[in-house]
Amino acid sequence: VQLQASGGGLVQAGGSLRLSCADSGRTFNNNVMGWFRQAPGKEREFVAAISWSGGTTDYADSVKGRFTISRDNAKNTIYLQMNSLKPEDTAVYYCAARWGPLRTAPSEYRYWGQGTQVTVSS
Repeated sequence: VQLQASGGGLVQAGGSLRLSCADSGRTFNNNVMGWFRQAPGKEREFVAAISWSGGTTDYADSVKGRFTISRDNAKNTIYLQMNSLKPEDTAVYYCAARWGPLRTAPSEYRYWGQGTQVTVSS
């Protein structure tokens, strides 16, 4: 599994960004994928996760109604559509993969991408 996150950048509050995470490896099948974020001085926290079929998703309360996770298994890629961004969404965003049930704890994920910076200005 080789995860590559992209799509971060600088955006004004209220704006939108779409993050992508592609797996260049050959073991994308049947996995659960998640997005996490880490702000300076804070621990890494769960943002969203999606099952292999896409039929099950979970979101942190702080992003519900604003962020949407999706996946395209034919492209070995997941996405995080982020709308109505707030300055408190500023962080490095990471994608991660695991096999088994959908989980929200970072420790449950074995494979991680390198992260992409999202900065929301007020």
